[in-house]
Amino acid sequence: MRTRRFVLAAAAFLPFAAAGFANEEAGETPRQKERRLLFERLRNAATEREGRSAEDAVWWMWMGQAPTPAVAEAVAEAMRARERYDFSRALSILDGVVADAPDYAEGWNQRAFIRFLREDFDGSLEDIERTLALEPKHFAALAGKAMILMRQGRMEPGQAALRQAVEIHPWLKERSMLIPLPGEIPPGPGKDI
Repeated sequence: MRTRRFVLAAAAFLPFAAAGFANEEAGETPRQKERRLLFERLRNAATEREGRSAEDAVWWMWMGQAPTPAVAEAVAEAMRARERYDFSRALSILDGVVADAPDYAEGWNQRAFIRFLREDFDGSLEDIERTLALEPKHFAALAGKAMILMRQGRMEPGQAALRQAVEIHPWLKERSMLIPLPGEIPPGPGKDI
């Protein structure tokens, strides 16, 4: 199922990649343009279906940023281990990924997720911060940060992180966890936070 989603995301992603190579703008590399267009598509999705399609394309981009085929395969193997609930194996693999590819945001994010599943919240937050330093628009890392902080009773910073995530991805599944501020219309697709 996950593989099918990535294949569909790749098909949705190709027009953006081609546009990036054909039409560079003021100093923007093709990769930067691709990223900008994907996040614009995500932010401007008019329906949940469009939002999910854009989200898949962003995930495809993140996974595709692995610096080598070996790193990409290691992350894929860690994800397979996670699907089997073999969190120890997944963590061991991802320890190697972040050591071998310290500038690969998705390696850190995947390890943060494993640490979260193992309830190593401090370790997960450390990996989330590293993910966000490398990819500031990583809505999943921000949502993970929000969930950890709220679980720890730190509602204000947790809500702030979740608001950041929803600003990037208005159709984010965790958006239902937002607590409206006094006088605020609950944020959601098409509404400003």
